Amino acid sequence: LVVDFTRVVAGPACTQTLADFGAEVIKIENPDGGDDTRAYEHAEIGGESAAYLSLNRNKRGIALDFNNEAALEIARALIAKADVVVENFSGGVMKKFGLDYASVAPTNPRLVYCSISAYGRKGDFALRPGFDPITQAESGFMSLNGFPDGEPVRTGPPIVDMATGMSACNAILLALIARDRLGRGQQ
Repeated sequence: LVVDFTRVVAGPACTQTLADFGAEVIKIENPDGGDDTRAYEHAEIGGESAAYLSLNRNKRGIALDFNNEAALEIARALIAKADVVVENFSGGVMKKFGLDYASVAPTNPRLVYCSISAYGRKGDFALRPGFDPITQAESGFMSLNGFPDGEPVRTGPPIVDMATGMSACNAILLALIARDRLGRGQQ
């Protein structure tokens, strides 16, 4: 079981790949609008954006309000029986609700817990949110696109987020192999 606390692109791309590989994925969303990609403009099917549908196929979902203790208990119960948790909130959000690795690992020591962030969970930028266009600009990736005499141009597809999702998926798969060998999970 994969408990998916992700939203937008990088995290959902990771968990979508795990679902495509056959994992049971339960996506947890805020009841007030859910994943941001639900509201993306342009192509839509049945009121859902194409971006949301393409990044969340093969998943089941539940809406939980973390300000409600009963909802947090449901989240903790899912985590207690999960193989994997994936989250990509800003730093400190999961800890605020008692859903961070340190809080949940004692009840599930075989848990593989993946935290996706643009700048890591420690350091000067740990609390800074990150988005694909910003990362493309800050990394210099945009300088590879466009015209020789023009401004840098970001790629159409969110390539940094997609690569991040693939890398996170690979890290999770390797952590599951390590769990089989070592008998314990990891963050």
